[in-house]
Amino acid sequence: MAVALSFPSVTPHFGLPLLFSGQAQKEFFLNQSLTLIDALLQQSVLDSLPSPPASPADGDTYRVTSVATAEWAGQEDRIAVRVGGDWLFLEAKEGMRLFDREHGAFVHFNGQWESPVEPSAPSGGGTIDAEARQMLNDLVEVLRKTGVFANPS
Repeated sequence: MAVALSFPSVTPHFGLPLLFSGQAQKEFFLNQSLTLIDALLQQSVLDSLPSPPASPADGDTYRVTSVATAEWAGQEDRIAVRVGGDWLFLEAKEGMRLFDREHGAFVHFNGQWESPVEPSAPSGGGTIDAEARQMLNDLVEVLRKTGVFANPS
């Protein structure tokens, strides 16, 4: 005999609303969940900002930075998604990785949002190995092109 499962009202990782038996306005909860899933699946944000942009469109997604202001006050480190003319906020989870399209770089959540710092090019030293230095510069450039380090403006 199968054991009946009991579900909470939200998902454990992102708090997406779940449907339950006899629920009124199921389409609202289902649409909200699908919209948030859609925002998370792209694994990218338009930009990282402390306050909402002037003219956001539905579906726009941003990473909220410190010190958040206006409609985003108190939402630091969360992901803001524009839905139906309002902002919904998703809590960042350990290990989450997003691509910030404005800055051309990935950010990683490990208790706070972090991004790798590009190392300085080698200089000086008693013995200079031009080939090794060129290889290190080439490696940094590849990492920059793949979004590990921010692209210079």
